[in-house]
Amino acid sequence: MGKRIFYFLLTNVLVLLTIGIIFSILPIGNYIGNDGQIQFGTLLIFSAVIGFTGSFISLGMSRWMAKKMMGVKVIDPNGPMNEYERAVVEKVHRLSRAAGLMHMPEVGIYHSPEVNAFATGPSKKRSLVAVSTGLLQEMDDDAVEGVIAHEVAHIANGDMVTMTLLQGIVNTFVVFLSRIVAFAVSRFVKEELAPIVHFIAIIVFQIVFSILGSIVVFAYSRHREYHADRGGADLAGKDKMRHALESLKAYTSRIKGEDDTSIATLKINNKRKSSIFSTHPDLDERIKRLA
Repeated sequence: MGKRIFYFLLTNVLVLLTIGIIFSILPIGNYIGNDGQIQFGTLLIFSAVIGFTGSFISLGMSRWMAKKMMGVKVIDPNGPMNEYERAVVEKVHRLSRAAGLMHMPEVGIYHSPEVNAFATGPSKKRSLVAVSTGLLQEMDDDAVEGVIAHEVAHIANGDMVTMTLLQGIVNTFVVFLSRIVAFAVSRFVKEELAPIVHFIAIIVFQIVFSILGSIVVFAYSRHREYHADRGGADLAGKDKMRHALESLKAYTSRIKGEDDTSIATLKINNKRKSSIFSTHPDLDERIKRLA
């Protein structure tokens, strides 16, 4: 799930900046009154429009972005497949039917030594489950099924849509607060420089507040991981879900000392304890809660 969140947040920040810059250049959404003061009601509406537009555009691009950035090879379930591909497609489709999904997710594999998998997409109808070659090589069949069940549970739970709504609220406050602070900063410079300073300050503070706002999104992500674990246990069986988590723990212990990016299965485990910028809670805590 970490990959999914990373690309969603990255896309969101870029889209939000682009929309914000365009709106700042064009005479759209002017929230400065004739008296030179901020009209807070107008600014709040303006911020909500930009914020939710940015988050929904990011959601719409999420599946395409993940494919391009990760080099995911989408498997045609009706075409020729090798043993690995056939096994992954079978698991995704079987678990998706068990989860009550009416439309089967796209299934993909990408070449990477990292042990990882993710699910993304703008809706249950247009979703993607992708696994790395490293995951298929390192994990046994039951562990792989537990991992895939976890990702299918994210789709069935509608986590991407819920995250998009949360991100829209966060974006609204990011846009709102960045413009208030930028306006205040521009009051401390010469009048002829104020518009330039105001414009630059908006971009700077929007980036800063976006980073701070991501803490809220990360907290939601950690919370939803427990739900996806329970959903994965319901789909694949509690023993397989627990085995998947314990296999990840054993794997990370075995290669302790290597770079984090090579051991971040589902991005659900890091060598360090979970922090406010972690997308996943501590693995030991997840095993404990699942039990």
